[in-house]
Amino acid sequence: MPATQAANQDDYPTRLPQEQWLERKDPTVWGRWSPEAPLTRAETNAFDKNGFIVLNGVFSPAEIAALQHESAGMRSGETKLAPENVITEPGSDEVRTVFRLDEQNALFDRLARDKRIAGRVSFLLGDDVYLHQSRLNYKPGFTGKEFYWHSDFETWHAEDGMPRMRAISASVLLTDNDALNGPLMLMPGSHRTFVACAGETPEDNHKTSLKRQEIGVPSQDSLTKMAQQFGVDYAAGRAGTVILFDCNTLHGSNGNITPFPRSNAFFVYNAWSNRVGAPYAAKAPRPAFLSSRDPQAPLVIESGKLA
Repeated sequence: MPATQAANQDDYPTRLPQEQWLERKDPTVWGRWSPEAPLTRAETNAFDKNGFIVLNGVFSPAEIAALQHESAGMRSGETKLAPENVITEPGSDEVRTVFRLDEQNALFDRLARDKRIAGRVSFLLGDDVYLHQSRLNYKPGFTGKEFYWHSDFETWHAEDGMPRMRAISASVLLTDNDALNGPLMLMPGSHRTFVACAGETPEDNHKTSLKRQEIGVPSQDSLTKMAQQFGVDYAAGRAGTVILFDCNTLHGSNGNITPFPRSNAFFVYNAWSNRVGAPYAAKAPRPAFLSSRDPQAPLVIESGKLA
């Protein structure tokens, strides 16, 4: 297989000489709703319309307490982590992100397979699923930096070789997220437009983009027009809330200058039929900790309480 996908195979060309807006060519909801579906019709329609939904109270206080305990151990260094899986904040040694979450912790592996998340995502995608990526996102009080506006699919397509818009991210809130401590912000409805970004992909772009993304982000002019067209919303909730959002929904988050830290477990589910190939706009794919390139089988979804 060539290092880069041929242009005539690509419905979503990006990293171009000039930025372009392209119409989405894939469904948002691939599954067919019925009364037996794991989401209500209203929730399903809201996801289709807005590109995200917020599900409150999915996990109990006891389950969240167990997840918080494991999360604290990883952040403090008590749990030994492979250095390549840990990204620190720009300008400091504070942990920003821990990747390969499911491979490094049994409880988070079980969380990734939980029917309350994976079952709902599998319904929306109309397929079996596997983890394209998993991570813990920390945003400490006072010093937590922002995540700039972007579409995940743009990077996953350009640098990982994800063919179609058939992936969903699930953010499990491990701490309360409110309007002030840097919650996830989204542009509802933006998932129906693909912003093909300008500029070529530098070699080893991931080494800098994980701390501050500059390539593969829409221009300020595009972001302004998108915000005027769709508005900006934020997804908040108590610990135990789950946010599901489409791979092409524009999103980001502000820095956190409050004393209250923000911490979320983050799972990217890709449809089994949408497994990645050669990147569409990079000379080589990103490392495996960012993009699972050889999954052996779909996730086995499990039921029951975590703790």
